[in-house]
Amino acid sequence: MPSPQSSVHPSSSSASMPPGSVAPMADLAAVKARQQGAWSSGDYAVIGTTLQIVGENLCEALDLHAGSRVLDVAAGNGNATLAAARRWCDVTSTDYVPALLEKAKARAKAEGLDIAFQTADAEALPFADNSFDAVLSTFGVMFTPDQGKAATEILRVVKPGGRIGLANWTPESVIGQLFATLGRHLPPPAGVKSPALWGTRARLSELFEDAAAIETTNRSYTFRYRSPAHWLDIFRTWYGPVHKAFASLPDDAARAALERDILAVINRSNRAEDGTLVMPSDYLEVIVTAR
Repeated sequence: MPSPQSSVHPSSSSASMPPGSVAPMADLAAVKARQQGAWSSGDYAVIGTTLQIVGENLCEALDLHAGSRVLDVAAGNGNATLAAARRWCDVTSTDYVPALLEKAKARAKAEGLDIAFQTADAEALPFADNSFDAVLSTFGVMFTPDQGKAATEILRVVKPGGRIGLANWTPESVIGQLFATLGRHLPPPAGVKSPALWGTRARLSELFEDAAAIETTNRSYTFRYRSPAHWLDIFRTWYGPVHKAFASLPDDAARAALERDILAVINRSNRAEDGTLVMPSDYLEVIVTAR
């Protein structure tokens, strides 16, 4: 999630194609433009700030040392950015939505943290080869439309022996199910692979086949809200892809149907019995060591 470079419907359209047919080529530039519009709508920082613990845990998993040069890719409002800076690393924070970087910059200023912020596309990072000791992304780079290019760019800018730390929602997670639900109500972009594949060991092995090592750990983040309806209201108002999905539907009946289906996903996962929402969502913590 922060800033996830996602389309409104990240589920792959090729899954429903007849056997033997050829998947259509995606217009990735058009997909990316729609993504940027989606993530620029609403205010992801309202939700992103609640995920701070994921960035802290990822930095601990990477065993970051003070003075390390660290890049946060698709950083959103800066959870992993702040976590690395709190460990006295030299951090550069990037995203392709400038408004989200401004939110992160305000957080850094409030804490007195010295961080470099730069607007950048995860698929075309404006940095020299072998520039960073570590590269981070929490629920961010997984949403790029050209997954192979994004992985190649991350490997390019990290130093030999450097480490890449990722937090990626799994296909079975609540967020994975949320996007699958959106995809059933609105056609997903043709030819774009599901971002939830970044939450699988098989896809990571493909994306980082030239890496020295890939370590994965199953983790869970728990959403805590006043109620399932409160969660949906927050996501419908502030989370760009959900906000855009509801706005794109043709009428109130279609929007009511999407609302019912999302609430069904939420209610199945809610373990609270007092009317509030306590909802675990699985993600994969990934540590890639570059050659």
